[in-house]
Amino acid sequence: MNIQHFNKTIMGTLSHFSNLYTQAFENCKPAALVILLKVYSVFCAIMIFMAIYALSDRALNGWDF
Repeated sequence: MNIQHFNKTIMGTLSHFSNLYTQAFENCKPAALVILLKVYSVFCAIMIFMAIYALSDRALNGWDF
C-alpha cells in the first residue's frame, strides 16, 4: 500500500465521519438541544482521546506513574 492510497483512505474516513456528524443534527429541534448535544459530543471525543493518551503513555513507560 502506497502513501497516496493511505492518505486517501484516511481522508475518506474523516470526511465520512464529518458527513455523519453534520447529518445527525440536520433537522433536529430545538436549537438549544442541538447545541447541548454538539458540546457533549466534543466533550466525549476529548475524553476518549485523553483515555487513549493515558493508556499509551502508561504502556510506553512500563506501566509506572
